[in-house]
Amino acid sequence: QVTLVESGGGLVQPGGSLRLSCVASGMWVNSYDMAWYRQAPGKQRHLVAQQTLDGTTYEIDSVKGRFTISKDDDKNTVTLQMNNLKPEDTAVYYCNAHRINTDYWGQGTQVTISS
Repeated sequence: QVTLVESGGGLVQPGGSLRLSCVASGMWVNSYDMAWYRQAPGKQRHLVAQQTLDGTTYEIDSVKGRFTISKDDDKNTVTLQMNNLKPEDTAVYYCNAHRINTDYWGQGTQVTISS
């Protein structure tokens, strides 16, 4: 059974930082494209950052230079380092593992940016 468990969310002030972690079990993160998505209230879930099997990383424009995705194969974990957080980053953040015809999702972790 595959599970993805996110942690690290919370409430921080604008300009602060958070580090989200996604621990995988039942699968290996080095065998999938791994990504972070987010869903704000009343909006659709969308991609935030991705690291593909060949190590290529991608971030959406609104988080470039602030968010960094990385994988630790030894710990079977994916992290999202988020710096200089803004109120518009408030959302539930989800970990995703993808390969052809297969997607796994975590349960999500709430990130709230507010003063």
